[in-house]
Amino acid sequence: MIDKLKVSGHDNYDFPKTRAALNQLVADISQLSVNIHQTHWYMRGKEFFRLHPLMDDYMDQLAEQLDQIAERLIEIGGAPYSTTREFIDHTGLPEETGEFGKYTLEDYMERLVNQYEYLRDVFQQAMLVSDEEKDWPTQDMLNGMKELTDKNIWMLNAFLGKGPFGDK
Repeated sequence: MIDKLKVSGHDNYDFPKTRAALNQLVADISQLSVNIHQTHWYMRGKEFFRLHPLMDDYMDQLAEQLDQIAERLIEIGGAPYSTTREFIDHTGLPEETGEFGKYTLEDYMERLVNQYEYLRDVFQQAMLVSDEEKDWPTQDMLNGMKELTDKNIWMLNAFLGKGPFGDK
């Protein structure tokens, strides 16, 4: 009979750095979703009919990721941020008021590239932390999410006439 679970040198099933990293992702994905909504509503131009549905796809991807991350956070003893105030207080992404004509379609796509690059880096950091704490299920979940983020960056950069890393 096992009296106490011991995980690779840990006395218990506790992943405090991973919980913090997941909550960072909850805040950042929530803010990115708002920013994509803003792009969805305020964009205008010749590519509108092609890009408008793409924003729906991005929002759907983020909603699924957000739910998976929040549920994983709960599974490992955490409590996900759940208010807009918490999201704003903890995100590293910008919040600004939408306005027609403020950005061109290309400007909006460039902003999305920058914000997805930020999210990619947050995913990478969370993967490193979950590796350090030996939380393999979280790391596996994040690996797939980061791959999708990399793909979104590549495709947005291609729309802008750039390579996958923003080079010409």
